[in-house]
Amino acid sequence: MLDKTSFAIETHHLAKTFSTQAGVIHLFNDLSLNIQQGESVAIIGQSGAGKSTLLSLLAGLDVPTSGTVKLLETDLSQLSDAERSAWRSENLSFIFQAFHLLPELTALENVQLPLDIRGDKQAAPKAKNLLDKVGLSDRQSHYPAQLSGGEQQRVAIARAFVTTPSILFADEPTGNLDAETGENIITQLFDINAQQATTLVLITHDAALASRCNRQFRLEQGILIEGSTKARQVEPNQEINKGSRVGLAE
Repeated sequence: MLDKTSFAIETHHLAKTFSTQAGVIHLFNDLSLNIQQGESVAIIGQSGAGKSTLLSLLAGLDVPTSGTVKLLETDLSQLSDAERSAWRSENLSFIFQAFHLLPELTALENVQLPLDIRGDKQAAPKAKNLLDKVGLSDRQSHYPAQLSGGEQQRVAIARAFVTTPSILFADEPTGNLDAETGENIITQLFDINAQQATTLVLITHDAALASRCNRQFRLEQGILIEGSTKARQVEPNQEINKGSRVGLAE
């Protein structure tokens, strides 16, 4: 059930510019977006539209040129780099297209690592529970090189949820997987996400995947266009003509 009394993510008049030899690139200008606690939101768009940059801004991994980002009512711009890092560790988790598993650690050790860093004495049983949820209880002693791509992403999913994050950012989580494996991975991701009532921000090119979220946006020319993606598959270079525009200055 969504918490309609507060927002997990609030952005106001967000702008991001880059200086290049060819001139200044305005990636976003006056972009605003609110996401309720427990809500799942998908952001799609063609390559180079700035989806991953927007995710970095929303997660406090990067800072906007102007505008504000609040996560769970915390203005990240008011925190030092060390404070932002500590805050992210406590409240956020990430799943990327690349699995980012440590090759010298077993599946179990990779999953429990975030809890070990916190000094959680229940790290091992919590990690085992998450590996069981993604169907890898019999692979917990295997190293990443001994696992398939799908199994490695399931380990990454277990690691992301083991800390019970308030917000999960997933950037193309099935990008390196075949269609059947990707479908199984996403089912597990959404099942655990529902169990933990986590706020989910999903970056994807896959319109079918995006349609599983509560809301869908297309990022195009620095503007978020809200609308359903269920009608058809959206390829990176296709356009959505319907929907409401979010973040465009009047």
